[in-house]
Amino acid sequence: MIELVRAAAELQEFCEARRWRFCFIGGLAVQMWSELRTTMDVDMTLLTGFGEERPFIDALLAAYEARIPNAADHAEMSRVLLLKTREGLGIDIALGGLAFEERVIERSQKVEMMPGYSIRVCTAEDLIVFKVFAARMKDWNDVEKTIVRQGDEKLDWHYIHEQLAPLLELKAQPGLLDELATLRRRLREA
Repeated sequence: MIELVRAAAELQEFCEARRWRFCFIGGLAVQMWSELRTTMDVDMTLLTGFGEERPFIDALLAAYEARIPNAADHAEMSRVLLLKTREGLGIDIALGGLAFEERVIERSQKVEMMPGYSIRVCTAEDLIVFKVFAARMKDWNDVEKTIVRQGDEKLDWHYIHEQLAPLLELKAQPGLLDELATLRRRLREA
């Protein structure tokens, strides 16, 4: 955990020096809002827009080692830049351009992950949106633990549904909203 937080802090400093808009998502956000668990990489959303990704990619590749050959081309195609730190820790940078991603970054907040290290992470609500959208088994586990830890009544469910509905329509999986409602009911009845 210490190495990941330090890597995130270094990456955050790099982005802030360039006045880039970003926040950490994935495992670091899960540790903040859901549960302390092992995570193997640093996940970030970096707002690049569409068509302007290359300067961000080139600057990051000048500072960090790529994890795959042709990382720049892969990032332009997949919108994810795969890097690693000098110590070999993975860094996954999602190249954000959607209005939702911009809102996530605007709503993000710096939180103290460990003494002396404040990291900009997405909110608990935005973490739930990301996790339901991904909808893997481990993501549903993260959603459940986030609801339990944060408290169903404290989460902004109107915001979550407002963000999720159009994303799930684009993914052609609007039924995931029903799965989320079922999970919430089950947790309330437990």
